[in-house]
Amino acid sequence: MQNLIDEIHALKAERGAAILAHNYQIPAIQDLADVVADSLKLARQATEVDADLIVLCGVHFMAETAAIANPGKTVLIPDLKAGCSLADTIQARDVRQWREAHPDGVVVAYVNTAAEVKAEADYCCTSGNAVAIIEAVPPGVPIMFLPDFFLGNYLREITGRAMDVWLGECHVHAGLGPDVVEQKRRAMPDAEVLVHPECGCVTSTLYYMNAEGRINGNGTRIVSTEQMMTRARESSATRFVVATETGVLYRMRKENPHKEFVAAAESAECRYMKMITLENLRDSLRDLKYEVTVPADTAARARLAIDRMLAIG
Repeated sequence: MQNLIDEIHALKAERGAAILAHNYQIPAIQDLADVVADSLKLARQATEVDADLIVLCGVHFMAETAAIANPGKTVLIPDLKAGCSLADTIQARDVRQWREAHPDGVVVAYVNTAAEVKAEADYCCTSGNAVAIIEAVPPGVPIMFLPDFFLGNYLREITGRAMDVWLGECHVHAGLGPDVVEQKRRAMPDAEVLVHPECGCVTSTLYYMNAEGRINGNGTRIVSTEQMMTRARESSATRFVVATETGVLYRMRKENPHKEFVAAAESAECRYMKMITLENLRDSLRDLKYEVTVPADTAARARLAIDRMLAIG
């Protein structure tokens, strides 16, 4: 494996490339990356890295977002099949249909969407800034939030805003239901529980957070993956139960070697994220594949929503 890693380092230097990796990537990919982060930070970093070639180690919508935000740069993804079950739940025509019924409405699209969907939206968001974006919409304006049902319901609860929510879900986070998290909570009563707002347990987690005496002393927090990293560093807790894709645990343990991090479910693994390997990262750098491009008209319209995402929260 070391020979392969050395080859990637040499190709990266030869190409003058930047490697951006999502928190859910395998450890070896995270170790090679210039930036490891959640979707929001990756989108921001893609516009700031001093490189004309970006290799996005994540899933397809992330590479599309990087390409839209960097029209003068080449963006590659090591495997074109690295898609997203959540993004697949909605199409651009679905958004247009809602707009026909709500001509004065605002569409907020989670970043986990295809470029064609972003092009129909007013705002993009991630789990890290979704609350701030919903709160930026003037009162009384109809809102459609898409495509994640669990995150949408969480936003309804936190902001108090009435909104239509699309019935989409991430196959990984939807599987992290109330029973899964409650079992870990009982087994580790001294641990702080970190829950991603896409999880199927988010409604019950809000109940626990609002019910007196139902939360352990270290607490429970609903946070994005990047906010999990911050919380892990800043919290006085030494044990954590983490309800999200298991890839984030590697970075948590690496940055906080004296703390313990336990997955709410070891089975919470995204098969699409794990399609990026050392071998296809090497091939991507060597052969300049696979380039991700977005049609100019779609990119121009989608960039408005993406720029608003980057400006808020």
